[in-house]
Amino acid sequence: MTYQQLKQDESQYVMNTYGRFNIAFDHGQGSRLWDVDGKTYIDLTSGIGVNCVGYNNEKVVAAITEQAHKLMHISNLFTTAPMVQVAKTLVQSTGMGKVFFSNSGAESNEGAIKLARKYSFDKYGEGRSKIITLLNSFHGRTITTLHATGQSRFHNYFFPFTEGFDYAEAGNLADLKAKADDTTCAVLLELIQGEGGVLPLEKEFVQQVEAFCRERDLLLMIDEVQTGIGRTGSLFCFQQYGIHPDVVTMAKGLGGGLPIGAVMAAKTCCDVLGPGTHATTFGGTPTVCAAANAVLDIVNQPDFLSEVVKKGEYLKNGILAIGSDKVQGVRGSGLMLGIIVDADARAALISQCMENGLLVLTAGTQAIRLLPPLTITYEELDEALAIFRKVL
Repeated sequence: MTYQQLKQDESQYVMNTYGRFNIAFDHGQGSRLWDVDGKTYIDLTSGIGVNCVGYNNEKVVAAITEQAHKLMHISNLFTTAPMVQVAKTLVQSTGMGKVFFSNSGAESNEGAIKLARKYSFDKYGEGRSKIITLLNSFHGRTITTLHATGQSRFHNYFFPFTEGFDYAEAGNLADLKAKADDTTCAVLLELIQGEGGVLPLEKEFVQQVEAFCRERDLLLMIDEVQTGIGRTGSLFCFQQYGIHPDVVTMAKGLGGGLPIGAVMAAKTCCDVLGPGTHATTFGGTPTVCAAANAVLDIVNQPDFLSEVVKKGEYLKNGILAIGSDKVQGVRGSGLMLGIIVDADARAALISQCMENGLLVLTAGTQAIRLLPPLTITYEELDEALAIFRKVL
């Protein structure tokens, strides 16, 4: 079907909840995509950080195919090898305790919120359920995770929201301490605020928050939905901060293109959610976990993660070397970068990038966000930089 035919059917049959770009994609290979009209693009978005090992990755496709022939899905009343192996790899790679599998980042954060509140209820009884998040944070689109999100523009339309959240200023320990009263049970942080503008937290602040949480017996929960699975140059971003979280949430890159999320808890709280307290039909389904195992086999290697760091520096330095007065800076870590531009010019720059065959994202009010596949080649990075140079 042509683009126009697809858009006509879409307008008739699909709810209009996304501000979609005027492109319909047909297939991809590595870090390249082809639209239905045959135009080629270099993709620096990877499905908003999902396709972390690129399109049509042979290892991931083979793992999915093999598992689909054996067992696509089975109830969580039974055990399957792919699920157990993903959990084992995650735990052994981080020193955490155990894993619960979900289907998305929002669902993972919902699970973490439930775990924190039950942990506190089991130890202290009712009345200790508030969770502190940061201003400018983003934690999901469900009723609960919308309210956990520290951006007031999301707190609209869908009243009443789930209560029990307060918001502190990033980097301001005094503000966080002031918000954490006797009703507080946990603190939930993104180490790099992705949707908020690719804003990294300072290491000292995060370590101070951890110390405060230990002092008050608050669970320290890290939202790694966007930063996890090698995105910042380590398997998880928290491993660069010298901290030991109580809970880590993840999704996006873990499935390499298939929907999966997970809640990983430390040994001190990994048994809080017992039988009957939390569940999800498709969590840990074999086909998706087979893909996740293939992704982890690729990503969770020192040489691979080292290359993510090198590619990120190469891309960042290449953008800065263009020397355009439209670029005010580049921030982020690994292959999670934000190019800071004038807010009024951003939409036109992104449009011109797409016209020239380069896909990029937005974040916050000024950032052009880059989340390329971690497997992107230097040749593809050079092509992307050439398009940036032309556009800027």
